[in-house]
Amino acid sequence: MIRRPSPIAAAPQEHAPDFAVTEHAIDAQRHVVAVRGELDLFSTRELQRTLAESLDAGCIRIIVDLSETTFVDSCTLGVLIGAVRRLRSRHGALAIVNVNEDVAHAFEVTGLDQIFTIVATREDAISAVAPPASATGAVTTRPSGS
Repeated sequence: MIRRPSPIAAAPQEHAPDFAVTEHAIDAQRHVVAVRGELDLFSTRELQRTLAESLDAGCIRIIVDLSETTFVDSCTLGVLIGAVRRLRSRHGALAIVNVNEDVAHAFEVTGLDQIFTIVATREDAISAVAPPASATGAVTTRPSGS
């Protein structure tokens, strides 16, 4: 009997040549994770690792830039849900940049467009995750006589 390796036991697939996850810090709390290409079962692992490292490093305001992403699957959506749960437990925030109609459809059919903050530009996402004024050390004043 000849035994052949099962597809699950096979070597991990290589990412598509146009796939990339890049990241950069905006400040101590805000961090951008940008994805180019398709996010599927295999490539989503890279996104998950990057998000986990950002959270472990203390970033609690994360922008996931999907403006160059052409496809997301249910694994990707699960990773994003997990990240937003971790962030909310730390009083953080997550915003998603998306301009692709197919990617938007994945969020819409699952109802996740009602859960996530999804905006069209990175600048809008940076504003969306900005800490509240009281958290930035801004002084608030109250009217006298209160």
